[in-house]
Amino acid sequence: MKKIAIVLLVALLTCALCVPALAEADKPFAGTQLKVYNWYDYIDEEVLDIFEEETGIHVNYVNFSQNEDMYTKLSTGAEVYDVIFPSEYMIERLIKEDLLAELNLDNIPNMANVLDNLLDPIYDPGNAHSVPYMWGTLGIVVNTDMVPEPITSWEALLDENYAGNIFMMDSMRDTIGLALKVQGYSMNTHDEDELAAAGDWLMAQKDSGVLAGYILDQAKDMMANNEAAMAVMYSGDALYAMEKNDALDYVIPDEGSNIWVDGMCIPKVSENKEAAECFINFMCRPDIAQMNMDEIYYSSPIKQVVENLSEEELASTAMNPTDEMLARCEYYVDISDVAYLYDDIWMDVLM
Repeated sequence: MKKIAIVLLVALLTCALCVPALAEADKPFAGTQLKVYNWYDYIDEEVLDIFEEETGIHVNYVNFSQNEDMYTKLSTGAEVYDVIFPSEYMIERLIKEDLLAELNLDNIPNMANVLDNLLDPIYDPGNAHSVPYMWGTLGIVVNTDMVPEPITSWEALLDENYAGNIFMMDSMRDTIGLALKVQGYSMNTHDEDELAAAGDWLMAQKDSGVLAGYILDQAKDMMANNEAAMAVMYSGDALYAMEKNDALDYVIPDEGSNIWVDGMCIPKVSENKEAAECFINFMCRPDIAQMNMDEIYYSSPIKQVVENLSEEELASTAMNPTDEMLARCEYYVDISDVAYLYDDIWMDVLM
């Protein structure tokens, strides 16, 4: 997959080189300092160098591991950022709390490159506050050398035949969400009894001895190195691990899962809004979006990148899930009004 992508990337970059370099007079934001807050391992850092060279804007690039960590820093005013990359349910919450600036889409003409089905989302009507960056699913990465039978259900994560050999995610929404989904409940439930049942499921899993641990970014390398039989993972991390280990497969369980979109937003406190919009517009450029997808393996929302997917990528559950698979999935929505219930369950599970 990577070899094919490299050929396409070379072609795109060749075209990109045909674009004349901007003269200094055409760099209205030259000298601006932008603070960009993104997930770990979620960009080709070469694109930051290209952006700085083309615009004269300096990017101060920092990372977070979970939406909730990003929210805490933003909501408390502990840090001021110019561009952030929250998931859809967090975008919804930030809009409700009036923490995001409205975008001037005239300054983001490359928004026209975004797939139609990812525009005008329910969590941000009219894309008034966000532009899609990447999208994907949550599933199970299976080492088929260690797991001979086909995996079709989240219940496989309770199988004591794999004692000490299953990694779960150190992520409250994802872990509680799959425990809800396996029992036929919504991943966004507000029902206390349903949440209690999810907590019981997770405690039963913990007590069974199947867990190798709760991890996040480390999972892709550990699975690539044959360190577990199964791991719950995001689709892009799954693709990364699968490219390094042919024994790995990615499964979206029959009960369904989460489909997510990470967006690019500008906090209301940013003093560099137009320069931030320049950065978002740059990230939607097809050659740049292709570089990012090739580096981090997640599904791009940019039409031209999707049109260049190889046959192998098109057949991949992780890169391009079928409509039937997606029909079983749901987006997360903001559950901040019952967040204390989720927090209590999560604290019990981690103790």
